[in-house]
Amino acid sequence: MNAAKIAGIILIVAGLAGFFTGGFSFTKDTTTAKIGPIELKVQEKESVNIPQWLSIGAMALGGVLLVVGFRKP
Repeated sequence: MNAAKIAGIILIVAGLAGFFTGGFSFTKDTTTAKIGPIELKVQEKESVNIPQWLSIGAMALGGVLLVVGFRKP
């Protein structure tokens, strides 16, 4: 299996994951105040949205790479 096939499969899987989930979220810990031995920590939940056009583009590019990878030189 050559690099074009592997990259194509990875792009298709990533595009499908982005298309069906729509994004992901994560929790970020921050220290807001430190007064002597006392620390005040805050957990912020942030989310990242993945546009559908980007997911579809990744799937299309992955398909092109798969077709190119199956051609014999």
